Amino acid sequence: MNTKVRLIIDGRQIRAELYDTECAKKILEALPIESKINEWGDEFYFSIGISMPLDSTATTCVAVGDIGYWPPGKALAVFFGKTPLSTGEDPVPASEVNIVGRVIDDPSILKTLKGAKKIRIEKE
Repeated sequence: MNTKVRLIIDGRQIRAELYDTECAKKILEALPIESKINEWGDEFYFSIGISMPLDSTATTCVAVGDIGYWPPGKALAVFFGKTPLSTGEDPVPASEVNIVGRVIDDPSILKTLKGAKKIRIEKE
């Protein structure tokens, strides 16, 4: 069963959900997590300090609104538009990510939050 979470960026709450996968469960156990936001095109990524391998959901084919776990950075990535590797409209991660969830609210809201310094993810 998917678990509702919220991303809090500059005081703005964005509803999201984490899927019922081993990787997502490990992330849920660590919540709440607060971290410094990094940007890579229209992608926020942030360290969560959890080490997990790639799993059966691993892919470089992601969609706007997807939330992925990026093993090399021990980070979550939230995709809301083109990244530097995009050749079309879809985001493309730097390398494979485990798909662990998705943004429920309109992901384009995240474009208005570029330049934010911190993110907090917590259970709803």
